[in-house]
Amino acid sequence: MKRKNKPVFEQVSPVFGSSFTIKQYFDSRKNLNVPFWHFHPELELVYVNGGRGKRHIGHHLSYYRDGDLILIGSNLPHYGFTDRLTSNHSETVIQMKSDFLGPHFFQLPEMGEIHQLFERAKGGISFYGQTKKAIGLRLENLPQQDSFGRLLELLAILREMAISEEYKILNAKGFLLEVQQQDNDRANEIYNYVRDHFKEKITLEEIASKVNMTVPGFCRYFKKLSGKTFTRFVNEFRVVHACKLLLEEHSSITEICFESGFNNFSHFSRLFKDITDKSPSAYRKDAKMVLQED
Repeated sequence: MKRKNKPVFEQVSPVFGSSFTIKQYFDSRKNLNVPFWHFHPELELVYVNGGRGKRHIGHHLSYYRDGDLILIGSNLPHYGFTDRLTSNHSETVIQMKSDFLGPHFFQLPEMGEIHQLFERAKGGISFYGQTKKAIGLRLENLPQQDSFGRLLELLAILREMAISEEYKILNAKGFLLEVQQQDNDRANEIYNYVRDHFKEKITLEEIASKVNMTVPGFCRYFKKLSGKTFTRFVNEFRVVHACKLLLEEHSSITEICFESGFNNFSHFSRLFKDITDKSPSAYRKDAKMVLQED
């Protein structure tokens, strides 16, 4: 039986007495409540202690080894980073809104570096080296502190991340969804439909009828929602799938083109390079080199 898709929008609710959430998993099998492909208004800070796995954030897809420390911006769709095959020791997840300490707190001069960090996070950030090791240990110890200590320590951690030079921008921001609370249900329906049918032709009439809108109304709505046309959104989704297949399958690039929902190879190649800045063959070659280095 095909597993039913989970909602693309994740509702994040801090526990009583806290302005942000902390989740910690010491058994990867227990981290099954997170939607497989999801987004939320909160920034997400993830530390994976050990193991290796895949980063899939927006249209960015890459592998990590020996754990990872990642900061993901608001409304940037991503997959979970661990599963039963990751072989990590633990996973710590912090989720917070960009204004979780008030609408003007991070506008203060003293918060300038953290504010810039949040801006960079719109493209997704992966940290490495001593920063990953030191910050990771502090994040793992965060749940042991009282609520006030947690807040002070989180601010200190964010500041250390903000001034670190051991990071790389994943450049995934072209895929974010700017969603208001009242749009959640409609956005979920659109996104789930695309995920179920991206290998097929999806007409504007078809998707508009799914959310009870006229085609012109839907086009205006979706452009305002995502900053791009629906056709562009579907094509980016198809390219994401193609990236995954190029890294994980031995199929030919032509086969991957059609498996990803494209019916014209030259159109696929052109779009793939436009979205990833690489041809499909170069993308696969570079990925193999990274894996060999691991």
